Amino acid sequence: MPHVEAECRAGELVETAFAKVNLALHVRKRRPDGYHALESLFVFAEAGDRLAGHVRLDGMISLRVEGPFAQMLDAGPDNLVMKAACALRFHVGKDDGAALVLTKNLPVASGIGGGSADAAAALRLLMRLWDVSIVPETLEQIALSLGSDVPACLSSVTQMVSGRGEVLQRQTIPGLAGMPMLLVNPGVGVSTARIFGGWDQVDRGALAASDLRQLVEAGRNDLEPPAMAVAPVIGEVLSGLRSCEGVAMARMSGSGATCFALFDTERDLVAAATSLREGHPQWWIAETRIRSA
Repeated sequence: MPHVEAECRAGELVETAFAKVNLALHVRKRRPDGYHALESLFVFAEAGDRLAGHVRLDGMISLRVEGPFAQMLDAGPDNLVMKAACALRFHVGKDDGAALVLTKNLPVASGIGGGSADAAAALRLLMRLWDVSIVPETLEQIALSLGSDVPACLSSVTQMVSGRGEVLQRQTIPGLAGMPMLLVNPGVGVSTARIFGGWDQVDRGALAASDLRQLVEAGRNDLEPPAMAVAPVIGEVLSGLRSCEGVAMARMSGSGATCFALFDTERDLVAAATSLREGHPQWWIAETRIRSA
């Protein structure tokens, strides 16, 4: 079921746009439609952007962006929140308006699905705000029209994702939910198209993720090499994470440049975050956990 937070004030609703993390990302082939056929295990962090909104009686849809990364986003019609709002309203044939405020806590274009999560949060919030109901299959089609990762972000639960993002299968991996996770972005932007374009076209096999050990030992992110070729600092981040005590796994998420590490204990997570902040004060570092529901 969609995540629901408490209302902030009368008439205002809030949703969290949870950060998406690819614990593994296997690129299998390029599809005839130009997209790549992927196999990926998505998990979601408890951390994310915040979207709030209330009804506008004049029928207009407006968006204000604030927060640490607000300066990197345009609040105009090309923003995925605005696109999601317009797509939903067109589908349901409503003329209701909404005043939306996005608090941008996650780095933009950083491999953790910030824009996709924002779009999914907008769909969840506006269905509640406008009191509309859509069958799941139709909602997923609307989401897919906004971006490959948006359907998975609707529920924001651990799931195996394949195709271009339209084939979703909820996945339960013992011990994964609630696991301490550190997100690190070195402050560089990388082009998703360029990273995919740098993939060496080698199919290194299917993704199997029945348990955490299998995911650690056999999983991979096929986009790490081309991403590091474009932004070598990603390799520095990964090296720093892998040298921390108590790390169960460290990889790049998506097409980068954000990387993550899973830790055995909260204490190890805090120690790693403290050390990395001292050595690299310019990096964005977020302490969080894998969302369980």
